[in-house]
This record gives sequence, structure tokens and C-alpha cells, in this order.
Amino acid sequence: MIYIVNKSTDPAYNIALEEFCFKELKHFDKIFILWINEPAIIVGKHQNTQAEINTRFVQENGIHVVRRITGGGAVYHDLNNLNYTIISNEKEGENDFDFKTFSQPVIETLAELGTKAEFSGRNDITIDGKKICGNAQAYAGNRVMHHGCLLFDTDLSMLSKALEVSTETVDFKGVKSVRSRVDNILPNLPVKISVNEFADKILDQMIRTFPEMKEYHFGEAEKQEIEKARREKFANWDWTYGHNPVAEVIREKRFPAGRIQVFLNIGNGKIKEIRFYGTFFGKNSDLTVPQEILKEVRYTPSDIKNALSQFDTSQYFAGFSLDELTEAIVE
Repeated sequence: MIYIVNKSTDPAYNIALEEFCFKELKHFDKIFILWINEPAIIVGKHQNTQAEINTRFVQENGIHVVRRITGGGAVYHDLNNLNYTIISNEKEGENDFDFKTFSQPVIETLAELGTKAEFSGRNDITIDGKKICGNAQAYAGNRVMHHGCLLFDTDLSMLSKALEVSTETVDFKGVKSVRSRVDNILPNLPVKISVNEFADKILDQMIRTFPEMKEYHFGEAEKQEIEKARREKFANWDWTYGHNPVAEVIREKRFPAGRIQVFLNIGNGKIKEIRFYGTFFGKNSDLTVPQEILKEVRYTPSDIKNALSQFDTSQYFAGFSLDELTEAIVE
């Protein structure tokens, strides 16, 4: 197991670094990364970016906007919030979206600092019922990447304004993230520390838990690969905004496992184009298979349910029943 202390605060670079570790450093069974971003909105892979942000406020305040490779909702980062990533090789069927297990080092660190935190709901950490951390995951085969966004001393007024879509803009009908009651960690600590000291505490906790863990330093060739991904993908307008949909029919439903928004073009009573957006998770984040299978299917509940039953929907929409997916697409 290795750990990486990433000193970059460039959001696009940091997301590129995560992806590189996830996809290229597969010979390491487990990887732990700590990182901090400049002010940024990080949107989920399956979200409509412009439905998540207050575009004018974001531009006026120089806030970065970057799409990540994991599902879930949009989050706000700044220099007083701490992000952590755990990448792990898992056996088939083990720890499927086990946010609670991956969140335990944070909960234990807060306990040592005199603050009781709890795992709550689908993927959150809370203090006194207020969310201080959201989590997301991505899968590639049996490799899982889990990351959390810890609100340490974040400017909550900036958070709410940056993620509040202006009523003066076009109604994009995007899959909006659920806005939970949130709080910072710092006011809840009996002894005040800095975000960097807090990061050190979490790293110490991980080293105690995994004493075999060693620090890893990137080589020059690896740094160049990460920079290339930053430049060509994560800092690219097409990646962050170009996925936004245009459709004749827009449906949106919220279920216990997350929110799904469906964009459809219908012709002669059949589905011609379909795209899924939302805060859902799946072991396979490439939605090409379900979208292609549903093409040319008659737009009726029975036909759509039958088409969905032809493949393992849980690989793409974890926690959703066949009936829920059908309801999300058609009445």
C-alpha cells in the first residue's frame, strides 16, 4: 500500500492525478491520497453541469468547474476543505459501494480530536445531523476509487451561492444535487487546528491502521501523463460542459438510491435517443450499453421493462429496482 501527499491545488490536475492512480498504478493494491483544491465546483460524471452552477457568480469569482469520473452530486471545494481518495483492488462482490467502511478513518480521526461524527444515509458523514463530508465512488473491473470531500473551514456562503442556479438563466431542468444541511468541522473541534494539521492527523490515522504503507513519488514520465490528462481532458470545456443534453422529453425522478434524469427523443412511438444523468452510482460508468439497448424500443412501460430485463442493470444503476428504472423512463 502506498500514500501520496499531493501539494497541487489545481482542481483539473488533481482530478487527473486521481484518474492516473486509479487506472495506471494497478500494481499497488491500495492507494491513499490527500489533496486540497482552489475554489472549484466538482460535478459528478453523469450531471448536467449548467444545471448545477450559478454561472455568473462562478465566472465573476474565478471559481473552477471540473467534471470528475465518479457519480454523485456537485460539491464545492476551496482551500479550507480537505479531500481524500482511497483506491483499492477488491474481490468480486466485496465492498460494493461500501461508503461506510471507507469513511471510517475520518470518523476515527474526528473521535480522537474530541468530536463525534457518524455515517449517515447513502454516502454522508455528519456531525449533529449536519453533513460535513460527501462521498463518491468509481469502479473499473474489481478496482474501486472512493473519495470524500471534507468541509473543514469552507466558506459556506460561497458554497451556497456557487451551487445556486440563477433564476435568470434558462431552466436547464438538470439533475440538481440534493442540498443537504451542511456544517464545517472546525467549529466542532474542542481544540482548533488548521486544515493542514487536520490532514496530518488523518494521514497519521491511516499509517497506524496500515503500518506497511509507504509514501510514493511520481516519476517525470508519470507527471507528464497526468499533466496531459489535465490539459486535454479535465481542463477541457468539452469534458466539463460538452456532455450537457438536448432532448424533446425530459423526465426526472428521485429514488432511495439516487436521482435519475432521462433525456429522450421519441419518433413513431419508439425511443430514438436516450441519455441518463443524475446522482446515481454504478460499477460500470459507461452508459453506452443501456442507452443502445433502449434504442428503437417502443415507448411503453411493458416494452421498456422487458428491454431493461435483458441485462444486469445493477452494474450501471446500483440499488435501483427494475420497476424504479422503468418508472424513471416512462409513466
